[in-house]
Amino acid sequence: MPETPNLDKQVNGPFYLGPASFMKVPTLTEPEELDQSKPDVAIVGAPWDDSTSYRPGARFGPRAVRVANYVNPDWHLDLEVAPFQVLKVIDYGDAVCSPGLTDQAHEAIRARVAEIASRKIVPFVIGGDHSITYPSATAVADANGRGRLGMVHFDAHADTGQAAWGNVASHGTPMRRLIESGAIPGRNFVQIGLRGYWPELETFEWMKAQGMRWHLMGELLDRGVETVIGQAIQEALDGPEFIYLSVDIDVLDPGFAPGTGTPEPGGMQPADLLRAIRNIGLRTKLVGMDVVEVAPPYDHAEITAQNANRCILEAISALAVKKSRGGTP
Repeated sequence: MPETPNLDKQVNGPFYLGPASFMKVPTLTEPEELDQSKPDVAIVGAPWDDSTSYRPGARFGPRAVRVANYVNPDWHLDLEVAPFQVLKVIDYGDAVCSPGLTDQAHEAIRARVAEIASRKIVPFVIGGDHSITYPSATAVADANGRGRLGMVHFDAHADTGQAAWGNVASHGTPMRRLIESGAIPGRNFVQIGLRGYWPELETFEWMKAQGMRWHLMGELLDRGVETVIGQAIQEALDGPEFIYLSVDIDVLDPGFAPGTGTPEPGGMQPADLLRAIRNIGLRTKLVGMDVVEVAPPYDHAEITAQNANRCILEAISALAVKKSRGGTP
C-alpha cells in the first residue's frame, strides 16, 4: 500500500506518535513481502507468558520494547555507524500466541521465525517469557544447520530444568529442550551471569554431563566482563560457525530491570551488558537473537523496556558495522 501523507507524518513524527513498530521501521506481515523487501533484519514479537513460574506480564513485552525509545538512532556514537541507513530493518509483527495453548503458541513462534531465518534474514525476537527461546532458536538452528549453531545466553538462571511442576515447556526448561532435541550442542551452550539459588545440584550435574559451559556473576566481577565474553565466544564457536544470542533481561540487577518475572539481586549493569552484546555482534556471525522476560506491569518508568530496546539496537548496530566494512550482517 502506498503511504498516505498523514501516515508519513506519523512515521516521521515524535516517537510517541504513529504505529507501534520497532523504531518506526516498516511493518510487513506476509512471507511474500519478505521476498519483495529483502531486509537484513526482521523484528518479530513472541507475546507469550503462560509458561512463567512467578510474576506474569511478559506477554506485553513486545509492544513495550518496540516503543521504548525517544529518538531515531541516526548515529551510534561509539561505533560511528548509522545502523538504519546501512541495514534494511523491518518489523514482522507478532506470532499469534493464543492464551493457554502452549503447543500452538510455540509452534506459531517457530513458524514465524522460520519464515525469517530460512531467507537468511536475521530474526530479532522480543519475548515473552524465556520458553519462547526453544521454538525460536530451533527455527534458526534448522535454517543454518544443526550442529553449526552455538548459543551465548545471558541470564540470572540456567533455565535447564527438567520440568516446573510437571510443565516441560516452562520458562525454566528451554535450554534443556534445545540440547535434548539436538538443535544446539551442549558443549557449545555458554551461559553468562548466573547467580542466586537455582538450579539445584542435580541440574548442574546434568549440565556438566552435556558439556555446557557457564560463567557465574562472581566470575564477571572477578575477571572482568570483557575477558569472560572473549572466552564465552571461543567456547560457543568451538566447532559451530554461527551464534544465537539469548538475553533474559533479569541478567541485569533488578535496580536496572525491575519489570521482570523472576528478579534476582546482584546482577549486571546495563553498560556492561550492552558492550558485551556489541562485542558478540562484531566478533561472531550472529544469525539470531532474542530478548525476553520484560514484564511491563512491574516496570517503573520503562527502565526495563528501554534496556531491552537498547540490547537489540546494540546488536543491530554491530551488524551494521560489519556490513559497512563490506561483509554480511
